[in-house]
Amino acid sequence: MESERPAAGPSKPLLRALGGEAVWPPPLWLMRQAGRYLPEYREVRAQAGDFVTLCTTPELAAEVTLQPIRRFGMDGAILFSDILMVPWAMGQPLHFAEGEGPQLQPVREAGAIEALDHNLVVQRAAPIFETVRLVRAALDAHAPRVALIGFAGSPFTVACYMVEGHGSRDFAIPRSLALTDPMLFGKLIRQLVEATTAYLLAQAEAGAEALMLFDSWAGLLPPSQFRRWVIEPTGQIVRAIRKVNASIPIIGFPRLAGPMLVEYAQRTGVQCLGLDTTMELRWAAGAVAPSQALQGNLDPLALVGGGMALEAEARSILGAMRGRPYIFNLGHGIEKVTPPEHVAALVRLVRTG
Repeated sequence: MESERPAAGPSKPLLRALGGEAVWPPPLWLMRQAGRYLPEYREVRAQAGDFVTLCTTPELAAEVTLQPIRRFGMDGAILFSDILMVPWAMGQPLHFAEGEGPQLQPVREAGAIEALDHNLVVQRAAPIFETVRLVRAALDAHAPRVALIGFAGSPFTVACYMVEGHGSRDFAIPRSLALTDPMLFGKLIRQLVEATTAYLLAQAEAGAEALMLFDSWAGLLPPSQFRRWVIEPTGQIVRAIRKVNASIPIIGFPRLAGPMLVEYAQRTGVQCLGLDTTMELRWAAGAVAPSQALQGNLDPLALVGGGMALEAEARSILGAMRGRPYIFNLGHGIEKVTPPEHVAALVRLVRTG
């Protein structure tokens, strides 16, 4: 990492793009840029023993967050954590089983939901905020052009895991609950709005310079349900954050939103829209305000493949986004089989514009 005096926030390319400036070459970071595809991550992961311990040990989580910055020189460092640390901090038992992903004790009844406590989140997640402080200090000292991104899962996506109890292709149980007992599902969503707002504000206070809300399963919902469980809760969180911290930029990622992206942009108030792999970039650029920052949407499998296919896809995206506020990223997270040298090649390509 570079050795310079810390730069003021507006001089950071990623923050300039989030502020509505058409920065070129565009700033770049990648979803899941810190993780299993890096050998140095696997070493730290083995040292931690289990995933929750890794997320809640500040020195280890900070090291993992900084690894891709040292290796590739991204413009954004995203906090290493997991969207399910919020329900964990609310009191829902959580562990990660090897080869199976997250496992939670399902909450599907009023008593189980009422037993959760959103007021515990800031206290129980204190190690995560310490990670933010450690990373921000390291970036200020050694990579002052890199912006630190905090994040959380959006209420609907987090609720999917909390009700289902594990990952799923269609999350039929939480979707059915939302349809058949919207009052009960709404009670869980309200808890998550409160918890997520407090969690993100604490990250900002600890040093995060931008925030991102991941709604990975938003695209499972029809428009009426999308409005109720994706747009409304996200808008509530954004407005609550704005009352406390009016200047921090917020990125919203409603994966597979399709044409609902326009209404999401208008009603949530996020500064930047994360675009998934299926989104037609030129349509998105024409459908939202010219000042609306966009982020995405390279297919992670193009990054796995590398070579001419990667170059063609990346150049197509760059061509579509030139002249508007834009952040280069993937349309979903890095695949664990991605060769690190392909990431390095992508960074070089984007840097040349």
